[in-house]
Amino acid sequence: MRLVRFQFDDEVHFGALKADSVVPLAGDTFDAALKAAPCGDPIPLKAVTLLAPVPKPGKILGIGVNYAAHAAESVSFVDTKKPEVQKWFNKQVTAVNGPYDAVHLPKVSEQLDYEGELVVIIGKRGRHVPPERAFEIVAGLTVGCDYSVRDWQRASQTMIMGKGFDTHAVFGPAIVTLNEITDLPSLELRTFVNGEPRQVGYVRDQIHDIAAQIAHLTAAFTLEPGDVIFTGTPAGVGAGHTPPKWLKAGDRVRVEIDGLGFIENEIVREPGETIIA
Repeated sequence: MRLVRFQFDDEVHFGALKADSVVPLAGDTFDAALKAAPCGDPIPLKAVTLLAPVPKPGKILGIGVNYAAHAAESVSFVDTKKPEVQKWFNKQVTAVNGPYDAVHLPKVSEQLDYEGELVVIIGKRGRHVPPERAFEIVAGLTVGCDYSVRDWQRASQTMIMGKGFDTHAVFGPAIVTLNEITDLPSLELRTFVNGEPRQVGYVRDQIHDIAAQIAHLTAAFTLEPGDVIFTGTPAGVGAGHTPPKWLKAGDRVRVEIDGLGFIENEIVREPGETIIA
């Protein structure tokens, strides 16, 4: 199944994505939608707006420098090296953004960077899950981009401030269940900025694979349905160029993964008005 969350006629639903249509599902929450039956006629895909498939994850977790080539290029901007121990950060729930929605260039920085990533969506509660059972708690996989504000990232040892800006956790369009994926290690990820190829990598290139990531995380805390895991980015990020290739207003970033689809987002200047509500 390819589980999506979509808007149609001013209402939000979960659905099963087909080639050119969406079939509504009976469940009105992420947990329920994973088990729900169809409850309506197919809707043409062009008539709906696809949203982030999990609206408010309990956790959004990202692993740092998880591809060797990216670890090498990262030395110039985060003073790191190929990690022996997994390095994790979190992105805020207000960072969640849809697969085709605008991404904000912050008022407070011009150092906005892209990181195309494979994203894991958790489907069952898990604690102390060994690597050989890790995929038992996975609902499916999707495409993501971990947008990063590099000067703010460097200023905070935990990376939280540089990783958690609003709109900077893009993922979708669909959660693809594991039965539809025949060769996970061979999936190729590609990132483009304004049509220019920037990143190419394979899941097999990860330093710590997905099973190891889940085992490590659940050794410390429980993973729950709807939790989102960004699994690392290949080399080719903007900060890795000389001079750096920061994103600008008007740029378009596209991330593709074989078999999972693509996301594409325009960079726009953050509105920046004060909000107190």
